Amino acid sequence: MSKICDLTKKKVMAGNNVSHAKNRRRRVFEPNLHNHRLWSEEQKRWISLKLSKKGLRIIDKIGLDNAIKKYGLI
Repeated sequence: MSKICDLTKKKVMAGNNVSHAKNRRRRVFEPNLHNHRLWSEEQKRWISLKLSKKGLRIIDKIGLDNAIKKYGLI
């Protein structure tokens, strides 16, 4: 399973852990993803999405159907 938000397209990023002694070690930064099943009023059906918390906040703010139109989901 890919770790990409369906709405915001956030994905895994690479970087370094840096200790106090400035030793660098590679690591990954993963998005905060959750699987959700949301009801679409316009389509009259359930839509399953893998969303980051930022994506959920966007849907809370503008609504699922407006987010689908704005971000070109389906």
